[in-house]
Amino acid sequence: MLQNYSEDTIRTLDWKEHIRRRPGMYIGKLGDGNFADDGIYVLIKEVMDNSIDEYMMGFGKKIKIDLDEKRLAIRDYGRGVPLGKVIDVASKMNTGAKYDSKVFKKSVGLNGVGIKAVNALSSRFVIQAFRDGQTKKVVFSEGELVEESPVEPTKESNGTFVEFLPDESIFGEYAFKEEYISSLLRNYTYLNAGLAIHFNGEVYRSENGLLDLLDEQMTETGLYKIISLKDDDLEVAVTHCDQYGEEYYTFVNGQHTTQGGTHLIAFREAYVKTIREFFNKNFDVADIRSGIVAAVSIKIEEPVFESQTKTKLGSKDMSPGGTSVRNYVLDFVKGKLDNFLHKNQEIAEIIHKKILESEKERKAISGIQKLARERAKKVSLHNKKLRDCRIHFDSNHERKMETSIFLTEGDSASGSITKARDVGTQAVFSLKGKPLNTYGLTRKVVYENEEFNLLQAALNIEEGLETLRYNKVIIATDADVDGMHIRLLLLTFFLQFFPELVKNGHLYILQTPLFRVRNKKESFYCYNDQERYEAMKKLGKNAEITRFKGLGEISPDEFTHFINRDIRLEPVKMKKEDAFKDVLDFYMGKNTPDRQNFIIDNLVVDEEML
Repeated sequence: MLQNYSEDTIRTLDWKEHIRRRPGMYIGKLGDGNFADDGIYVLIKEVMDNSIDEYMMGFGKKIKIDLDEKRLAIRDYGRGVPLGKVIDVASKMNTGAKYDSKVFKKSVGLNGVGIKAVNALSSRFVIQAFRDGQTKKVVFSEGELVEESPVEPTKESNGTFVEFLPDESIFGEYAFKEEYISSLLRNYTYLNAGLAIHFNGEVYRSENGLLDLLDEQMTETGLYKIISLKDDDLEVAVTHCDQYGEEYYTFVNGQHTTQGGTHLIAFREAYVKTIREFFNKNFDVADIRSGIVAAVSIKIEEPVFESQTKTKLGSKDMSPGGTSVRNYVLDFVKGKLDNFLHKNQEIAEIIHKKILESEKERKAISGIQKLARERAKKVSLHNKKLRDCRIHFDSNHERKMETSIFLTEGDSASGSITKARDVGTQAVFSLKGKPLNTYGLTRKVVYENEEFNLLQAALNIEEGLETLRYNKVIIATDADVDGMHIRLLLLTFFLQFFPELVKNGHLYILQTPLFRVRNKKESFYCYNDQERYEAMKKLGKNAEITRFKGLGEISPDEFTHFINRDIRLEPVKMKKEDAFKDVLDFYMGKNTPDRQNFIIDNLVVDEEML
């Protein structure tokens, strides 16, 4: 029965109720802390942004952060919130000093929402201001004021203290991962040279800015020393590595814009234009940028982001002067990079050689590329390998961060996942048997091999990650020897030809249960022997135990749990110290005797399979 649409059905939510009912509008997806883009890390960022803004304005060179299980406290040494406005800044929407560009010229938090969202989504939220020998403290719960202290004298230095405990009724059984917090804090130090961030006894500091960022992030040695270009409002660091693809780290006013935006588009255009003019040759765009690794940080007075989570810059103008971001970046790069190359001819020669090598390889496979693209285009309308979803990552849809594609082996596994998936955000790509081992091969194989060509087309990453159609690319293979081999073959493919997909945190491994332990009343799905043991203790000796040998043995009804709310994903990460090329060479290269000896020395017999 339809409800009457009348005046009685119209409701106005107060600020905290609106945030609690629609948290995604303010912090993106929720999550329980297993992934770097989960909402609990956005809460940290919203508080940190205010402290960083103080530093950028010249107040306070230290920020102290303490994590105690689920409670997080941040203390800066800036000017401190004015004591008469402590309650307002934490609980009144559209309240803040950042509307006044004289006070905060180039800050991230411009809409007066961030810290209020943290307050509303925390079961306990404390804010205390220290200002000119006086202090005031207030305590909230779920956005409701529960305690207010009077203004009191203090001997502590100026600044602001914020403590919050995310609400488990919103985030569930969450847990902070120190590695994600550490990554977030390191980015802050790279962008604010000289700032010291103290996190649980460890001090993070950078003296060389974006140079340190690239040095930390690159998994391969650069072909030449990192080029560093900077002025008051724009900093660029760039080099090339002997790898495929393009790799960028972009920031606006200290905010990591993971999806780029106007400033990245402008830099890529400016770099190509400058290189062409310097060598006086109309090189192909792909050849100029092949293997590039760059970081771009820009400061803008009134940035306009495409969402509250500020992952993509949408600004077209910057103050003062009304100069467009595009023109500003073009003029900066053209002037500074051209000047650098004239003064450093040996680096210019290395860049020239890299371009010519890329051009030679591209021309060698141009004919194959054309045929492969035509073939992929023909099958795209009725590609039996791909069961697509309705929403894609390269769209403006509010659920685009939830998009994923499962890479499965065989029809039985893909069939179960296809029936269990969310058709709005989850796609399935079915592999036929084991893919080709691509280690040591050139980009040519991506086009010659029909399966890889179709996979590349499905992901839409031939020209780069800007058009990536799924936020998460999930390898979903059986937990047996063959499944592990297929997983390794796919990892080899992505690391060889699309390392930026891995470095930008888009590649995952699906964890599926090995056992089902059940009786007539309950069922437990166990991912390891310890979980199986615990389930057997709960259900007793008469419990039925099923070992899943493949994904195809799991029914669609059961699979629903494993790929939706209770999904377990293991992110594939690349760090400088991982030496992934050496690992690939050992496992996927031609060192057969060494590998055989390793297998023999580490062979484990599964007694249950005997």
